[in-house]
Amino acid sequence: MFIGALTLDILLGDVRSLKQKRSVVRPIVAELQRKYSVSAAETGAQDLYRRSEIGIAVVSTTAAHCVELLDSCERLVAGRPEVELLSARQRLFNQEEE
Repeated sequence: MFIGALTLDILLGDVRSLKQKRSVVRPIVAELQRKYSVSAAETGAQDLYRRSEIGIAVVSTTAAHCVELLDSCERLVAGRPEVELLSARQRLFNQEEE
């Protein structure tokens, strides 16, 4: 069993309030969950209205499948015109690690 985690740091475009931020971030999180069947949530920078951190997690039987899914999620977010992807950090864990 492999667990993949992806942390995305994004900069939002023309956003001037936390309410506008939610209207941009929520559809991205929902699309990730719907399209790739991953766990996704806004995990950081919740008090800043132009920045956001999105955390994504996936469980799979192979490392290659985890990496493939996380790469697809990263490409989806990077391709959104309303946000700029500042950084992406991938981690992979397996059951042998303690």
